[in-house]
Amino acid sequence: MSHPTRHRGVALPPRLKGMEGAPVAAVATLLIASLAVSGGLAAPAAATTSATPVIDFNGDGFADLSVSAPGGTVSGALEAGYIAVVYGSAAGTDTAHPKLITRATKGVPGGIEQYGAFGRTTAARDLDGDGYTDLVVGDFAAPAVLWGSAKGLSAGTALPAPASTLAAGDIDGDGHADLVTKSEEGLQVRYGPFSRAGVPASTQTVPFAEGDHPKAIAVGDMTGDGADDIVTTHSFDDVQGTSRFRAGGKDGLSDTFKTTGHFTTGGVIADVNKDGYGDLVAQEVTQVSEDRDWDAGAIRVVYGSASGPSTRTAKITQDTPGVPGVSEAGDHDLNSGDLFGYSLAAGDVTGDGYPDIAVGVPGEDIGAVREAGAVVLLKGGAAGLTGKGAQAFHQSTPGVPGISEQGDYFGRTVLLADINANNRADLAVATPYEDGTYADSGAVWVLRGSTSGLTTAGATSFGPRALGAPEKEARFGDDFAR
Repeated sequence: MSHPTRHRGVALPPRLKGMEGAPVAAVATLLIASLAVSGGLAAPAAATTSATPVIDFNGDGFADLSVSAPGGTVSGALEAGYIAVVYGSAAGTDTAHPKLITRATKGVPGGIEQYGAFGRTTAARDLDGDGYTDLVVGDFAAPAVLWGSAKGLSAGTALPAPASTLAAGDIDGDGHADLVTKSEEGLQVRYGPFSRAGVPASTQTVPFAEGDHPKAIAVGDMTGDGADDIVTTHSFDDVQGTSRFRAGGKDGLSDTFKTTGHFTTGGVIADVNKDGYGDLVAQEVTQVSEDRDWDAGAIRVVYGSASGPSTRTAKITQDTPGVPGVSEAGDHDLNSGDLFGYSLAAGDVTGDGYPDIAVGVPGEDIGAVREAGAVVLLKGGAAGLTGKGAQAFHQSTPGVPGISEQGDYFGRTVLLADINANNRADLAVATPYEDGTYADSGAVWVLRGSTSGLTTAGATSFGPRALGAPEKEARFGDDFAR
């Protein structure tokens, strides 16, 4: 792969380098809101119903996938990048009718730029309130918003200012989607609804302290008041800071913060114990963040409360009872560690009302195959997130297409979404470094949800070649829109 970079504050193993913003992709999950409270658990008095957003660009009720390929060559321009939209259906992903979007696509603002990496960061919400999910796509230029419609994504509008980090939610709880970005001045919230000119109803900027620029943003309602809150990840010169919580509310985002008390990176917010408060689930790291990439890996659950992050927490690793596998650290000179929790996603796989968590383990060795990668599903429940009933999958799992290969990093990107609209989230897992006709072309696998968890029955996979998309070093699956 070309143009390897060292990410400020995070040193990646060689095969995970090469794409500025990769830690952002890992956080994928940065955009999952708390699930609705139901059943025998009582919600706090102030809580309102908050459901996991469905990414549905054409409004047909099936969740759609927006797959980034920032390394794709477009019109001869290396690493110009593209987005592949694969629509959901009753049969699952409709790979026969994909929509490929580049800066050259009619109606998309801007022009193709070599190394522009279109799609390096994305966010999806109904910004204009018309009932169709819209897609914000960032690269090294100003982001563009592509508007959803009955026919899917259509022409777009340029948004002002570059955005290396994108997230979305409802920060003021007014029912309109808001866009959260990182600007030079600070953390910026652009409040919806947006006009078709890309103009938000209002904008708020919370200034940064000097040298204090967040590396990732997680959005969700930790306080149970119906407004989404923000947790940011911080590091500087390879020294990790504790993550910071800012509350949302009717007056917008608080300009003050409190720490979660833990060194975490990325993460998702989901109400895993269904008590009405969203819980932060994030990868826990050491204070020296460069060590992250040789760690066995661990995730930290910080449970929510009326005041935000509470003192109730849990740490989960591959040594936790019920979790498949064994925690294995790597060697700086030879290979990465397991990287348990490098990517995370939340969704209700079993349909029991509790969010489950997909955990990417891209450094996992499968037998003698180093760094082949795997995904672990942790199931939510009344007791919170535990190892009970956890499942693990990789390319050598019977029923999963393909075969485990060294350096694939299966599980580098994960997403849970109800693609076939049966009220059970399906797992989309990407391997941007999967080799096809060319090295690092990338691919995506889809495993269906069921009442007992994920199943390999009907598992499918596809890469850029199957969609008629540019393949060479595309890094297809580097990000999923959330």
